[in-house]
Amino acid sequence: MNSPTAADRAASSHAAEFDYIIVGAGSAGCVLANRLSASGKYSVLLLEAGPKDRNIWIHVPLGYGKLFKERTVNWMYQTEPEPGLDGRSIFQPRGKTLGGSSSINGLLYVRGQHEDYDRWRQHGNIGWGFDDVLPYFRKAEDQQRGADEFHGTGGPLPVSDTRHPDVLSDAFIAAAVETGLPFNPDFNGATQEGVGLFQTTTRRGRRASTAVAYLRPALKQGHLRVETDALAQRVLFEGRRAVGVEYRQHGVAHVARARQEVLVCSGAYNSPQLLQLSGIGPADLLRQHGIEVVMDAPGVGRDLQDHMQVRMVMRCAQKITLNDIVNHPIRKTMMALRYAAFRTGPLTIAAGTAGAFFKTDPRLATPDIQVHFLPFSTDKMGEALHSYSGFSASVCQLRPESRGSLRIKSADPSVPPEIRINYLATETDRTANVEGLKILRKMLHAPALKPFVIDEVEPGAAVVSDSDLLAYCRQRGSTIYHPTSTCRMGNDSLAVVDQRLRVRGIDGLRVVDGSIMPDLVSGNTNAPIIMIAEKASEMILQDAG
Repeated sequence: MNSPTAADRAASSHAAEFDYIIVGAGSAGCVLANRLSASGKYSVLLLEAGPKDRNIWIHVPLGYGKLFKERTVNWMYQTEPEPGLDGRSIFQPRGKTLGGSSSINGLLYVRGQHEDYDRWRQHGNIGWGFDDVLPYFRKAEDQQRGADEFHGTGGPLPVSDTRHPDVLSDAFIAAAVETGLPFNPDFNGATQEGVGLFQTTTRRGRRASTAVAYLRPALKQGHLRVETDALAQRVLFEGRRAVGVEYRQHGVAHVARARQEVLVCSGAYNSPQLLQLSGIGPADLLRQHGIEVVMDAPGVGRDLQDHMQVRMVMRCAQKITLNDIVNHPIRKTMMALRYAAFRTGPLTIAAGTAGAFFKTDPRLATPDIQVHFLPFSTDKMGEALHSYSGFSASVCQLRPESRGSLRIKSADPSVPPEIRINYLATETDRTANVEGLKILRKMLHAPALKPFVIDEVEPGAAVVSDSDLLAYCRQRGSTIYHPTSTCRMGNDSLAVVDQRLRVRGIDGLRVVDGSIMPDLVSGNTNAPIIMIAEKASEMILQDAG
């Protein structure tokens, strides 16, 4: 039940009170915690279901490989069987620690295209065009290259160039240029199209999660309380006003009350799950699980989108890949010593060294494919690297049409939700992935890479026709870890939040994270989510008066 019971009221009469309660200490939650507590005017409680970010591999950039299936800091969700991917269930890692997914992600700093945000605005989301959001990207940023029209310095989030020069990445860039793609030194500048090196959210060779960049400085101010291992059970309401949060910590139930607002920042999976558990969602689903309906909101959990990736693997002619280092005890030891002494070398590699953005059809206005190039290869991310010298590159369709859903399976908050993404559900999505692979294959076989290539391991020389390439996409395609849009911002009947991220029809409740995106941005999602939280924090403070 979701209306306060007598027990709730008795507990809440002794409950701690705060001006703001933030549920989820991830990419958005840590930003809000910093900005809302900065003036000292407001008290803030930040609840995180996972532990403190003490795992050493969180802070080593290449450590994402160690955390990929580390249950202590990862929700480790799975989709339901995906019809478009031969009925396979697709692994969905999500951060469960201070910093959330910014503590276990691939560290790439990519904003998406200017047109993504203009499209949001054109759909009626006033204040979310590119010119509107650029100041918040710049506010967040401490750009190593200095400030300019598109970049800022002095912000909490360091954005840095690679600390590991890599001959394979340079060769990939040269190969892409040979196929006609322009060199682009800044994917986050005037235009995204082209090939170049990624920048990362690191500082001097260490990961800069939002816990490091935003939360640690905020904790020094004394107006913020952080509770870890605190799993939110439900938002509490008086009528249609959110008044607090019930959470469970070390087996004990607690209630905290919010004088101003409850801010749900639990991500594209956990935010709609919490709303549904709290009585906001599709009424039939809630009643099915014995949850009292606070508001019938059929849009909660709908419109789930994610970026899919399909990888190509090449056998390298020279022993210069990360495979060769990791599989050689002496070279592996030297890599560790180099990192310990200088914070440089292969341990600083992000989940993409070089990248490319291109169009599969010249009639498109902007790129529809992103490439992540890596100087190593593996069957699945998080598993052992291949024993042979190998490198890989993947295609990622930037604006998939396919949409899925998230629905609770139980009224128990500890039970994982039902996740359906519906990869490759439309002809546009299928065609883009096939054409993307064909273009990437030309790059990987271009003259600049020939000295480094023995052969193509996956999909292999025999996979040539469109039907065979599509079959390969179905067999090997997987997520690139960018779920969004399950609490979508908009003005229509299925929109969950308005332009100020307030839950429609409810007072004192907002959602601030990637779930509010009207649709996917054309790139990695961490930087846009940080921007969303920067903008939201300003709106929240404005509304507080």
